[in-house]
Amino acid sequence: MPPNRSRTERWRDSIEQVRQRGGALEVTLARGAADSPLRGVSGADLVWRVRLLDIRDDHMLVEQPAAAGRVIRLDAGLDLIGAFSIGQNRWMFHSRTLGDEPRGGLRLALPTRVERCQRRSFFRISTAELSLPRLECWPLMDPMTVAPAEIANRDHVLRSASATSGDGGLTPEDILLPEVGPGFTARLLNVSGGGLGLLVEPENAQTLHLSHYLWMRVDLRPHVPAPIAMTGRVAHCHTDSTGCIHAGVAFEFGFNAGHREFVVEQVGRCVAAILAGARRAAA
Repeated sequence: MPPNRSRTERWRDSIEQVRQRGGALEVTLARGAADSPLRGVSGADLVWRVRLLDIRDDHMLVEQPAAAGRVIRLDAGLDLIGAFSIGQNRWMFHSRTLGDEPRGGLRLALPTRVERCQRRSFFRISTAELSLPRLECWPLMDPMTVAPAEIANRDHVLRSASATSGDGGLTPEDILLPEVGPGFTARLLNVSGGGLGLLVEPENAQTLHLSHYLWMRVDLRPHVPAPIAMTGRVAHCHTDSTGCIHAGVAFEFGFNAGHREFVVEQVGRCVAAILAGARRAAA
């Protein structure tokens, strides 16, 4: 039996391998299933990277989803799409939240099956497809210039939230930038307590490595009225078989500590809006 087929059919062994190495799962609220209360809720899929703590007879235990060190609580009974990777191979599956673990963590239903993703369709299987948020990224050439730009971004987002036009009356060209290099676009693979996972196309590899720091604008519309700007430090990178770069970017609030609370609030706003849509659809 080919190795990939064997791993697919013996999915529990594969997930146990992830647990043994201290690895993580990626989970997101499922919106595509015909019977999901999230079906039709607009916006991109926000994917959380959560460490796999344990596998038990009737459920998996993972750490609570978080952003910038703040826990994001998910209701029990929500349909999820999960994923895990081993080497260059990736699998996705369906699951459901089962509630918080009294001693800490979030319980997830065990999958009934897993399906291997194609390498050029990294977030798609026959029963699910994810739409990843887009980011605008720039190599940050002078980190000391980020504070005015982050303050301006905060004001723009808050003004957009109250503006009847929904955009605060500004175009992207009007928004203040710090001292940066040439820009490029990326996809937001996942969010964790400590940072973001980015997917960068091969043609942007050289630009990505111009600085250890990135200035980023993350687009979570319509749940957040304008892109959220933040600073990140490139912690690690690896290139997959298609030439795309998977970059781990740690949150960096050391140049403007007050921006942390704003970022956490806006990510929380996005999650709350998605959950509110699920509750309305299920009512």
